[in-house]
Amino acid sequence: KQWYQRRVPITAGDPLTENYGTSFYLQYLVNWPEYCTVAESPSGQIMGYILGKSEGQAEEWHGHVTTLTVSPQFRRLGIAHTLMDQLEKISENQKCYFVDLFVRVSNDVAKGMYKNFGYSVYRQIVEYYAGGNAPHSPPDEDAYDMRKALSRDPEGKSLIAKKKVIKTNELFSN
Repeated sequence: KQWYQRRVPITAGDPLTENYGTSFYLQYLVNWPEYCTVAESPSGQIMGYILGKSEGQAEEWHGHVTTLTVSPQFRRLGIAHTLMDQLEKISENQKCYFVDLFVRVSNDVAKGMYKNFGYSVYRQIVEYYAGGNAPHSPPDEDAYDMRKALSRDPEGKSLIAKKKVIKTNELFSN
């Protein structure tokens, strides 16, 4: 089986991981293969993976972490750090100004991890994560847009937000 088919056991039921359909993973593999990395154990078990891409224009040209997950039994072994380092190196090679990612405001573990990796909160995005319409579904949740400046931005200009809180519909508008 391909890794994107074997990913289900490490992410199914994990409240810290956003799950996507196979077509979503395939889109990343086709368009940004250099940003798709899997960490496998010597026995072939998937320990974790990262998907990302490069996007934007001019000084907004950046690497983006779409998803990063490590199987619970392999957490706190440095796998996430290794995967993030690799994505940052690829972004440096792509001449990006920064790397960004979105994280739920309630995910204290991830926020702390990313801060340890050198990321800081750039802005808050209101109701970025949809909760669902079914009874007893969780409510919509805000996200933090976290960033880390790369060598192309030595002054850290990419870390200074014009607005500290935005709505989701403002995310892709200029």
